[in-house]
Amino acid sequence: MNSFILNGKHVNPGEQRYIDLRIAKLPTHTVIDMPIFVSRGVNPGPTLLLTAGLHGNETNGIEIVRRIITEKHLHPTSGTIVAVPIVNIYGFLQQERYLPDGKDLNRSFPGNKTGSLASRVANIIVNELLPLVDFGIDFHTGGASKDNYPQIRCVLSQQQNVTLAEAFAPPFILNSTLIDKSFRKAAHRRGKSIIVYEGGESLRLDEDAIQYGIDGTLRLMKSFGMRDDAPVISYKPRTFLKSSWVRAKVSGLFRTTLKPGDKVVRGQHLGSITDPYGETNVNLKATQNGYVVGLNRMPVISAGDALLHIGNRVESK
Repeated sequence: MNSFILNGKHVNPGEQRYIDLRIAKLPTHTVIDMPIFVSRGVNPGPTLLLTAGLHGNETNGIEIVRRIITEKHLHPTSGTIVAVPIVNIYGFLQQERYLPDGKDLNRSFPGNKTGSLASRVANIIVNELLPLVDFGIDFHTGGASKDNYPQIRCVLSQQQNVTLAEAFAPPFILNSTLIDKSFRKAAHRRGKSIIVYEGGESLRLDEDAIQYGIDGTLRLMKSFGMRDDAPVISYKPRTFLKSSWVRAKVSGLFRTTLKPGDKVVRGQHLGSITDPYGETNVNLKATQNGYVVGLNRMPVISAGDALLHIGNRVESK
């Protein structure tokens, strides 16, 4: 591709450009634009999409993309990078997961140009960005007080997903089916592979999760010939074909000494739930071997709440 065209703006090989994509207007007529950074190498190559902030309160992903831009990692030697630090501008301003219409953007794809606000934003992403890229990384964190260990989520039965995940080389790779009306599923239906990076929790900057995200992106770029160097890993990524949540049997105060990333064995004490008055105590035990891929940081819980996300390990080939 000799010329990359977004919103009527041309970006030629070797050029970098900042482009505003019009989203909507507030009732006050204040314009809402989605800032997009496009950087092209001098040599031909694939086009990588980096998106963050589909949920406006998931700040780790936003910080990952910001640092990739400010630390000059955005400029490939080959191919093109399209970086969108904040997709859900509305949610970011309000520190909220959703848009003002109360809808989840990541459950609104492929969208409709005459639909709800979330549907209109999704429609713009699908029609303006997806046709220009080959594959992408969508950065997220845990939601609703969930703290996720750095991980890539993708469909492991799809070889392109496996290739992208292994190139990223996070600590954990988690098999995750395509969710209806998600960005990932909308991209898949158009022949584009989007893997999801999860790290940390909402509204909390987690330095480890941020650095894992940056390093993995650079490794993926190197694997596809977009840059010459990338950080090496000092660990062996673990792959989980299955995972399940340990849920609260009763309501009360949840306590655990476990941390995201910890190994657990069957029969191990996972934590306890007590009532606020010291009258009851319910112990939780592991029913299988695995690793903690996610942890609920909220101490006050109700019966049925998800507490610990346990992944079953599958040995790498």
